[in-house]
Amino acid sequence: MITLKNVTLRRSAKLLLDGASVTLNPGEKVGLVGRNGAGKSSLFALFNGTLHEDAGEYYIPTQWRMGQVSQDMPETEQNATDFVVDGDTALLAAQQEVTASEATDDYDRMAHAYMALQDAGAHDAPARAQALILGLGFKTTELSNPVNSFSGGWRMRLQLARALMCPSDLLLLDEPTNHLDLDALVWLEAWLKKYEGTIVVISHDREFLDAVTNVTLHIDAAKLVRYGGNYSKFEDMRAEQMTLQQNAFSKQQDKIAHLQKFIARFKAKASKAKQAQSRVKALDRMEKIAPLLADADFTFEFKEPANLPNPMLSMQGVNFGYPPPEDAAPGTPPTVIVQNVSRSVLAGQRIGILGANGQGKSTVVKTIARALKPIGGEITEGKGLNIGYFAQQELDVLRPLDTPLEHMIRLVKDMTAAGKIAGQATREQDLRSFLGTFNFGSDMVKQAVGSMSGGEKARLVLCMIVWQRPNLLLLDEPTNHLDLATREALSMALNEFEGTVMLVSHDRALLRAVCDEFWMVSRGGVAPFDGDLDDYQRYLLDEAKRQREAIKEASSNSAKAERKAQQAEATTAAQAASTSKHKPKSAPSGAARSLKRTLEEVEARMAVLNLEGAALEAHLCKSPPPAEIAELGKRLKIVNDELQTLEDQWLTVSEET
Repeated sequence: MITLKNVTLRRSAKLLLDGASVTLNPGEKVGLVGRNGAGKSSLFALFNGTLHEDAGEYYIPTQWRMGQVSQDMPETEQNATDFVVDGDTALLAAQQEVTASEATDDYDRMAHAYMALQDAGAHDAPARAQALILGLGFKTTELSNPVNSFSGGWRMRLQLARALMCPSDLLLLDEPTNHLDLDALVWLEAWLKKYEGTIVVISHDREFLDAVTNVTLHIDAAKLVRYGGNYSKFEDMRAEQMTLQQNAFSKQQDKIAHLQKFIARFKAKASKAKQAQSRVKALDRMEKIAPLLADADFTFEFKEPANLPNPMLSMQGVNFGYPPPEDAAPGTPPTVIVQNVSRSVLAGQRIGILGANGQGKSTVVKTIARALKPIGGEITEGKGLNIGYFAQQELDVLRPLDTPLEHMIRLVKDMTAAGKIAGQATREQDLRSFLGTFNFGSDMVKQAVGSMSGGEKARLVLCMIVWQRPNLLLLDEPTNHLDLATREALSMALNEFEGTVMLVSHDRALLRAVCDEFWMVSRGGVAPFDGDLDDYQRYLLDEAKRQREAIKEASSNSAKAERKAQQAEATTAAQAASTSKHKPKSAPSGAARSLKRTLEEVEARMAVLNLEGAALEAHLCKSPPPAEIAELGKRLKIVNDELQTLEDQWLTVSEET
C-alpha cells in the first residue's frame, strides 16, 4: 500500500502539503481532486520519485512497477506499433537479454532468455499494441505510420497507449482524457475498469471519474482528505460535511458572543469577577472551528443575440471535405468525407454531434463555421447569422506574445471593419472590465498569453466569443483544458443562451446538460441518432470490440502464413541438402576454414534450440492452461522445424569439409 504520514511537501517556497496523512490500498482506483495549484501534480511527482517529502514519512512498495504517461512529445520515425510495443519494459528487457545471451557461449543462459521472452508475451506484443492504438481512435491504415507523421494530440495518444502497454502495479494518469474523442474515452474507461493494479488519476471529467474511480482523494488547505466513493459521492459527502461545519461554526460563534458579552458586562464587578474570569479561560480553551471557505464560483453568461434568424442555416446536398493540397498534381480531386447532407439548423436547437473518430465531425463543424468551403452542394445562411466558433486548435491560434487586452482590442478592430459591432462597449476600460468578468484581473490583462495555462487560454477564447454576441455557437471540444468549475459555468451559460448550439465534446456531463437532440456522423453521412448517450456508449463499445476481434484474426492469419513459409523453407533446404550429397566436393584451404566456421555456427545454434526445445517440453509436462499450451506448442513446432533445417545443413557442410 501507499502510505503518507504527517508529510510536508513544498515546491520552491510554496507549501503544498502540511502534515498530510493518507493510506491507499492495492487495487484501489483513486480520483485525485482539488483546486488548480493545490498540488495534485506535485503529489504525482512524490509518487514517481521526482519530488521528495520535506518532512514526515512516505512509503510505496519497492517492488511495485509504475506506469505513467510521458509528457514529452515523441520525436521519432519509428512506426506507431513498434513505438507502443517498446512501452512494455518487461518485454524490452527480455529482448535485450536474448541479444546479450546470443553473444556468449552460455547456452543455458540463452535457453532461459528465450523462455523469459516467451513469458513476456513476445508472440502477441504487436497485436496487443495495435488493440491499444485502435482503441484510442487510430485507423487500421495508420498502424505502421511513423510517429512523427501524426499531430501533437495524436502523438500524446500514442504516449498514453505506450503507458497502458507497460505492465504496472501503479498507474498514474494526469488528465488522460485530454486529446481524446468520446469513442476513445469510452474505450479507455472500459480498459481501466479491467486493470487489476492501483490507479491514481487527475481529471476534470466528472463522468470519467464516476465511471473509473472508487476512492476520492481531496487536497484541501494543504491536507489530504480521503472519501470512499467516486466523484459524485465525494461531492455529496463534502456538501454534507460543509453544511455540518457551517452549522457548527455558527453555533460556536453564538456561544463565543454570549461568553464575550458576559465577560464585558461583569468583569468590572467584584461579585462576578471570578465567574467572568472562568468564562475567559473557557473561551481560551475552546477549540475554534474554522469558518466555511467555499471555493469561489466562476460564472459567466452569453449576451442576448441581436437577432435570431430561423432557420439559422439550411444545407442542400452538401459534401464536406478538404480541397486537394497546393502541391497536388493538376486534376487531383478533393477529399470528400461526408456527403449529400440536406438538413436545417433552427433557432433555439441544442444539437450534440456524435460519431466515431475520423468520421468527419470536426469537418462538418469547420465547414458550417466557414473555416472550410463545401466540396459540393449549398449552405444558405439566415440573414444576420453571427457564428461564435470554438475550434479544437483554437488555443494554438492565440498570439503567445500578445496580452488578453491586445487580443480584445484586435477583435474590436476586426469586427468594426466587418461591420459586425452590435452595441458592444469598445473603450479600453470597458474591455478591461469585460475581461475581469472572466477572472482576468488587472495583472493578467497585460500578461503574455504564451505564459498562461491551457485553462486560462480557453477562458480567454470563451471571453472573446461571448463578447461577439453570437446567435449560433459551434463548439468543437471546448472543455479540453477547462477545470470542473469552469465546465460547470459553461454548462450553465449554454443552458441560458437564447441562440442555437452545435456541440462536439467528449464531456458527457456537458452533452447531457446542454443537448436535447443528437446528430450522428457515420459512414459518410449525417442522420439523427435515435437514442441517448448511454445507447451511444454501447454502440462505441461494440465497435471497439469488433475492431479488436478483427486485429486478433489478422494476427492469427499472419502467424499461420509465417508458419507455412517456415515449413516451405525447411522443405526446400532439406531437398537442397539431399541433392548436394551426390555432388563431388573439393574445397581449397580458405574455403575449408569458412566451412568450418559455418559448421561451428550451425552447431551452436542447434545447441541453443535443443535447450529451448527441452525447456518447452518440460513446461508442457506441467499442464499449463489451454491457451498457454497452444502457444507453447506453436513455439515448439517452430523450434523443431528450424532444428530439422539446421541438421540437414550440418550434414551438407560436414560432407564438404
